[in-house]
Amino acid sequence: MHFVEAKRLLSGNNGFCGMNIYRGCTHGCIYCDSRSKCYQFTHPFEDVEVKQNAPQLLEKALQSKRKKCMIGTGAMSDPYMHCEKELRLTRKCLEIINKYGFGVAIQTKSDRILDDIDLLDEINRKSKTVVQMTLTTYDDELCRIIEPYVCNTKRRIEVLEKMKEREIPTVVWITPLLPFINDTKENVEAIVNECVRVGVKGIIDFGMGLTLREGDREYYYAALDKYFPGLKKRYIRTYGNAYELPSPNQKQLMVLFKKICSENGIIYTPEECFRYIHEFPESYTQVALFD
Repeated sequence: MHFVEAKRLLSGNNGFCGMNIYRGCTHGCIYCDSRSKCYQFTHPFEDVEVKQNAPQLLEKALQSKRKKCMIGTGAMSDPYMHCEKELRLTRKCLEIINKYGFGVAIQTKSDRILDDIDLLDEINRKSKTVVQMTLTTYDDELCRIIEPYVCNTKRRIEVLEKMKEREIPTVVWITPLLPFINDTKENVEAIVNECVRVGVKGIIDFGMGLTLREGDREYYYAALDKYFPGLKKRYIRTYGNAYELPSPNQKQLMVLFKKICSENGIIYTPEECFRYIHEFPESYTQVALFD
């Protein structure tokens, strides 16, 4: 990793602001869109760029905001990758969010988030916390291949259970589903049923598939050659150089997904989920979260 002095941290408007404390990631997920060249990384992706002045920038920004809002993190780089254990910059930023009475929407694959469950609980009691967890495959062996350097799906489900115990609302990202790899009825059903069991508020899916761009595609195809010999040729034959790669099982999987969510009161369209994530407590009812 390497350290930089950033000029600004928050992006977005007064309704919802995003921040990336880190740039790059060490979780090694084979499909990661953040590797794409459009994001203009000037350093190796695993050489994580650390915005060492992130807490100071965040405090200055929140001090000047006239209206409270949700602060989101984790969309580009996981806030709980390995270096967070030592640096604790995510925790420092959570302390500032708590201090100024803002809400937080935090997205991760890591059980390191449990180190901060006390703060997330406190923020949720004052305003609102939404913990977002990515679950792509229920098979632990497959998880070790496609998401090699982060805890497996079973452990992430345990994190969701811990959040439920604290009445911290959760949203799951069941994306991406990799064509010919984890895009099966058994996988989707297992994950969504676990989401029902642990009481998630919403599940985000973008049509049961994968997206690939320049930079991301090459890394993904190299992983296919290593772990799934011959599958790259099938991808090229099926999708060419398309950006969107929907699962051949897309229709059946969407029917199953919507059915389970609808029957269990889980919101599942991206629009509904993002509306919920972005909504600050002025129009938010704590009592309704776990009805």
